[in-house]
Amino acid sequence: MSSPLRLSRRAFCACLACALAAPRALAAMPEAASAVPSAGPEVLKETVEPRLTVAKGGNRAAPHVALTLDACSGHVDMRILSVLIEGEIPATIFVTARWLRRNAEALALLKGRPDLFELENHGLNHVPAIDRPGTVYGIATAGSMEAVVGEVENGAKWMVKDGLDAPRWFRGATARYTPAAIAAIEAMGYRIAGYSLNADQGATLPAAAVAKRIAAARDGDVIIAHVNHPERYSGEGVARGIEALKAKGAVFVRLDTLDGKEIAGVAQQ
Repeated sequence: MSSPLRLSRRAFCACLACALAAPRALAAMPEAASAVPSAGPEVLKETVEPRLTVAKGGNRAAPHVALTLDACSGHVDMRILSVLIEGEIPATIFVTARWLRRNAEALALLKGRPDLFELENHGLNHVPAIDRPGTVYGIATAGSMEAVVGEVENGAKWMVKDGLDAPRWFRGATARYTPAAIAAIEAMGYRIAGYSLNADQGATLPAAAVAKRIAAARDGDVIIAHVNHPERYSGEGVARGIEALKAKGAVFVRLDTLDGKEIAGVAQQ
């Protein structure tokens, strides 16, 4: 992995999910930006949304799925973690440096179960990995390639600082990228973590809708949901949906177990 670049001091914004409820203030980090960049034009149409699926198990009644959970900022939803731990269900969790600094106890819990939890890179401050000024879903982007690289590499730096393994996968805020940003991130040795099933729409959906989506996961799906909003109803739905999948015999796989049979692609806006 190449040496970290300094993150632009214009590149500090909340993630889509976290912007709805989580506090925006954060104790300063050496690499962190200190100001929210001014709003620019919406660049959604200029970005792509990577898709990822895993090898199918061949049994629709007991699908092979990868459960991926984003920890953007805020706190930890123990309704979800408790289901995973009690059910011995593996998952890949994408963490930001902001979340790590606020959740030492949860981090210790995750580190204590390496058999279940794979922790991967969600960035330093959860800034969209888009190398041009503007917004995505109204959220300010990194704005330059230097800022994109800094978001990725400094996120990894904080993970290692907290005793985690160097990450191999990256998922950026809003899960949208420019093609140039994807190429740059992959050149750093990362794989982009797309998905095929959006379970909670940034932790905004009601519990019943989230549970229904997850329970209906198909063979080969990569599920994305959030584990950092204990104050919202969507987390209850994530927990119920996972329980429903396990009850029908679903096989849960982590991204670090993929052997090249996964399918990657992009969805254009």
